[in-house]
Amino acid sequence: MKYLAVLFTIVALSECLVKIPLQRGTKVRDTLKKKNLLEDLLQKHRYDIGTKYNSAFSKAALVAEEPLLNSLDTEYYGTIYIGTPPQKFTVVFDTGSSNLWVPSVYCSSPACQKHQRFNPSQSSTFQSTRQTISIQYGTGSMQGYLGYDTVKVSGLAVSDQPFGLSSSEPGIIFVYSQFDGILGLGYPNIAVDGATPVFDNMVEQGLVQQNLFSVYLSRKTSGSMVIFGGVDHSYFTGPINWIPVTQQGYWQIAVDSILVNGQTVACSGGCQAIVDTGTSLVAGPAYEISKIQNAIGATAAQYGEYKINCGNLPNMPNVVFVINGIQYPLTPSAYTNQIMQAECTSGFQNTAGDLWILGDVFIREYYSIFDRENNRVGLAKAV
Repeated sequence: MKYLAVLFTIVALSECLVKIPLQRGTKVRDTLKKKNLLEDLLQKHRYDIGTKYNSAFSKAALVAEEPLLNSLDTEYYGTIYIGTPPQKFTVVFDTGSSNLWVPSVYCSSPACQKHQRFNPSQSSTFQSTRQTISIQYGTGSMQGYLGYDTVKVSGLAVSDQPFGLSSSEPGIIFVYSQFDGILGLGYPNIAVDGATPVFDNMVEQGLVQQNLFSVYLSRKTSGSMVIFGGVDHSYFTGPINWIPVTQQGYWQIAVDSILVNGQTVACSGGCQAIVDTGTSLVAGPAYEISKIQNAIGATAAQYGEYKINCGNLPNMPNVVFVINGIQYPLTPSAYTNQIMQAECTSGFQNTAGDLWILGDVFIREYYSIFDRENNRVGLAKAV
């Protein structure tokens, strides 16, 4: 379910969220924090943090790191700036869509009232159009207008970037979201109204070293990252396994099978899946997901959730995704969320259609590289 593992799950998780600490190599930012120098550096260089020059490239070609905040393991979002002077917004960096949009002052929906709204009259670089835009997600939708302006992402200034200014955000899904809007990182051919995606413009304008980006997701509130133009080896261990993109729209790949205790329980004979940072859980066809829920001992509950006794985790099996001949196991601690002392929820859910969605539950375990140059996805064990 796009952007929401059901509203009631979020409410429950907000009461009893369990954070799992991660051990990682010491980075420069960690050293600065220990010396109480990080906050001062962030204040003085608010647009430059995360942007790294490589001497092998010109200063116009960068690797840019954009920190993400984690809200209850259901939403990962970062900060962008639009316009001149810049107006600040939080967005989900979503590999399952391709448009950028934010709320606007033209929107009176409850969702817009609760979030930052873009005011085009306060930007000297804004260019208006008469073109309308309407986007429907798995849950939630927006309607509005298309405009052009400068968009800053982790120090990279993308000029003449098309984006949506919402005039309506019906329903409640975006009312309770922590983020303001969405920045799509899918292929351009699924962009509504043919709007060029932000990453395509980064490449076209020579702002990044390589025509790829990568994502690291953590269970911690902070520490997650999307990296434009490069790969950060401190976020994973072992080899990168490359999987060809089977259809250039979503980041779609072929899955060989899904195993529990060495036996195929779903995706028998192969299936198609998308690697989607904008979906919280792992989703699949209802009749296939039910087999996985049965295999892990999950029982149906309200609102489409499946519950698990947290005390059973040590005895529960791994769920293994076999992709391009390589096994990618999800352990019980990876595919469950604890919402009460003895109550956990399953990280698997139903979706419409036959396409599987490898959402945040999967990406937290496997550092993901989205390689547009070679039309492939790289997966490596996250640390």
